[in-house]
Amino acid sequence: MKEREHSEFDILGKIQAERMKRNWTEYQLSKNSGLTQSTISSWYRDDRQPSVASLEKICRGLGISLSEFFREGSSIAAFPDEKEDLLHCWECMSPIQRKELLCLLHAFLA
Repeated sequence: MKEREHSEFDILGKIQAERMKRNWTEYQLSKNSGLTQSTISSWYRDDRQPSVASLEKICRGLGISLSEFFREGSSIAAFPDEKEDLLHCWECMSPIQRKELLCLLHAFLA
């Protein structure tokens, strides 16, 4: 049987980093992504990689695309302080909070 190649990209580390940026627990990530907390915990406990479908759910819960998830570095540093602060706040919000904020902004700008 042919051995599977492992990527240099640390998927579990990236999930954890994105979760920590938002000050989310595994429970909060599970609720926002629609996955069970036990599923997420098992990836770390058993050192297993999530499936593509699970990773898509994680990204949707984090409010980022798969391409943003795999992007190296951060583009936030290119923004002025106010935009950087706004983007940082956005990254810390749940998808529901983001939707509500966008509704508020659209109403404010109308």
